[in-house]
Amino acid sequence: MRDTPAHGSRAGLGSARSGWGRNHSSLGLLPAWTPPSVLRAPERHAAVRVHPSRVSPHLPVAGGSEQGGGLQPARGLQSALRGVPGCCDPAAERAVGSMAGRRARWLSGPGLLALSTLGVCMMLPVSAKRPPKTPPCPPSCSCTRDTAFCVDSKAVPKNLPSEVISLTLVNAAFSEIHDGAFAHLPLLQFLLLNSNKFTLIGDSAFTGLSHLQYLFIENNDIWALSKFTFRGLKSLTHLSLANNNLQMLPRDIFRPLDILSDLDLRGNSLNCDCKVKWLVEWLAHTNTTVAPIYCASPPRFQEHKVQDLPLREFDCITTDFVLYQTLPFPAVSAEPFLYSSDLYLALAQPGASACTILKWDYVERQLRDFDRIPAPSAVHCKPMVVDNQLYVIAAQLFGGSYIYHWDPNTTRFTKLQDIDPQRVRKPNDLEAFRIDGDWYFAVADSSKAGATSLYRWHQNGFYSHQALHAWHRDTDLEFVDGEGKPRLIVSSSSQAPVIYQWSRSQKQFVAQGEVTQVPDAQAVKHFRAGRDSYLCLSRYIGDSKILRWEGARFSEVQALPSRGSLALQPFLVGGRRYLALGSDFSFTQIYQWDDGRQKFVRFQELAVQAPRAFCYMPAGDAQLLLAPSFKGQTLVYRHVVVDLSA
Repeated sequence: MRDTPAHGSRAGLGSARSGWGRNHSSLGLLPAWTPPSVLRAPERHAAVRVHPSRVSPHLPVAGGSEQGGGLQPARGLQSALRGVPGCCDPAAERAVGSMAGRRARWLSGPGLLALSTLGVCMMLPVSAKRPPKTPPCPPSCSCTRDTAFCVDSKAVPKNLPSEVISLTLVNAAFSEIHDGAFAHLPLLQFLLLNSNKFTLIGDSAFTGLSHLQYLFIENNDIWALSKFTFRGLKSLTHLSLANNNLQMLPRDIFRPLDILSDLDLRGNSLNCDCKVKWLVEWLAHTNTTVAPIYCASPPRFQEHKVQDLPLREFDCITTDFVLYQTLPFPAVSAEPFLYSSDLYLALAQPGASACTILKWDYVERQLRDFDRIPAPSAVHCKPMVVDNQLYVIAAQLFGGSYIYHWDPNTTRFTKLQDIDPQRVRKPNDLEAFRIDGDWYFAVADSSKAGATSLYRWHQNGFYSHQALHAWHRDTDLEFVDGEGKPRLIVSSSSQAPVIYQWSRSQKQFVAQGEVTQVPDAQAVKHFRAGRDSYLCLSRYIGDSKILRWEGARFSEVQALPSRGSLALQPFLVGGRRYLALGSDFSFTQIYQWDDGRQKFVRFQELAVQAPRAFCYMPAGDAQLLLAPSFKGQTLVYRHVVVDLSA
């Protein structure tokens, strides 16, 4: 047992309460305010034992009177010795009488009898209380009954008294505190881990310490903590993490500390980015007393008080597109649609000679096979729901194009009609829309001999309504219904896109002008941002363009590098506007619209091989982006919102 003081005397360490967590000792071991049990000097235990073997069993015994041929011990001395603890109890009296009788022939006289009687008492077992058993204490520690002070320990000491309520570890020869490291000390109330080289604290390092009130982990080399580090410490009132290398603290790390009253985070290297936003919010509402803490970075916040940072300075919500489902086949178009309250997807698969219909499974949250329509050279499969009836237009490069009808009685698609092959020779895109209550669809024809054509629904079928833009190798169509003036924009690989405006008097589209800024375009799409209307045009050779409508014409606002682009698509997800721009020679680029700059900024790359279309499809709470690929698998990405402050 060492009797070195557990924490030094009060004079040596200082007992003035000059503020919690301040005025640490020159050794950096103790905080200024330390519970009395920590400062109390260890109790010294001393016990002297006289082994019975050291008292001779052959001391002569004499005295008394001779009765019955023998000497008897003096009764008066026996009575007096009865007052000595453990001496001359009835058993001792009998022993005295027996020994006196045997040795009466050697000695006589009352004085010798008293001496011999006292000797017998010394030979008898002592019944007085023994000193308390010395508590265990590791070689690197100084211990008392309820405190332990350990220096240069190679691990958290295990053979400490179980009733220890105060433990100090200094200059430890290990760097990690593992789960359950202190579980063998369930009564611990004070734990000081200052001036060590700890770099890692396990998630459950302090499990089982439900009585711990004071925890000091200062002057270490800890860079990060888990949000579960302090779970189970329901009695903790004082916590100091001062003078470490903490750059951030995980959200809700202090949530388990219901009655925390004092917290010290000074002397750390906090990076005041989104990861510290939650701390700013917590400091504004907590009842815990927290010493002022300062930002170490970024430069714009350096030396600023964390407590004073304005929340509006933190832009911590971002988004991402993550791969959600892989459809193991190529496709060249994708069209989602609703029918009878269910969500479906129509895919053109020329390699499989079919228009494939998939159904969204709301339970499994996946797209599942539903049906297939024969289409040996399908380039586009366009679903239309007219008067609660489902139709699918299967446009093919060869063999003609057809319209199919879904029969709910037979639960299968049946061919409804053909599309005139002399008028539509090489369809490339279809657009369906409604004007003044009537349903139409337009087919972009990419052949030299065909013409982009408009069809109108009438009673029991679709009938040819108007021929548009003949012999110009048209590639894409975009219907725009803005300002009460329906327009149809036709892009072409051989000339500038043409804008048609609907004439209500003629019930036809009338050519309005061209988009002269782009001599050729593979795809044309539009979107609105605020009060402005924009066109997006992709080009296979040259930059793709973003144009804004100025009231009488379009003006260019942005050029996007896009060599080998055949597809692009603007889309809106939860108030955020994106643009997907594909390429046959590089990754697909996702851009995000910057309202301040009124431009798209590069956001993310997607590894899609030779995309031929992009399609946004909301499916319950899942926001999906589909990317049909001509050379590889069709990929489904999910839009996720990421809180960087979490």
